Amino acid sequence: MEKINYTIIIEPDEDEWLAYIPAVPGCYAPGDTPEEALQELDIVFEMIVEEYTDEGRPLPPDIEVEVSASKS
Repeated sequence: MEKINYTIIIEPDEDEWLAYIPAVPGCYAPGDTPEEALQELDIVFEMIVEEYTDEGRPLPPDIEVEVSASKS
């Protein structure tokens, strides 16, 4: 399977952090810290890659994501 670089978003969500890959449906993971959420996302992503590989499906291409920040 060819290597694809994906955009990863990490943002606060209620009392935790959420990391996700917008281009890959279902690829998200929570964590108590941004680092923990990213570590968990890596595990989820590997499981998704395995599923796609087993089913003979290509991974979706990355998508452009527009990010905006608001002042608190």
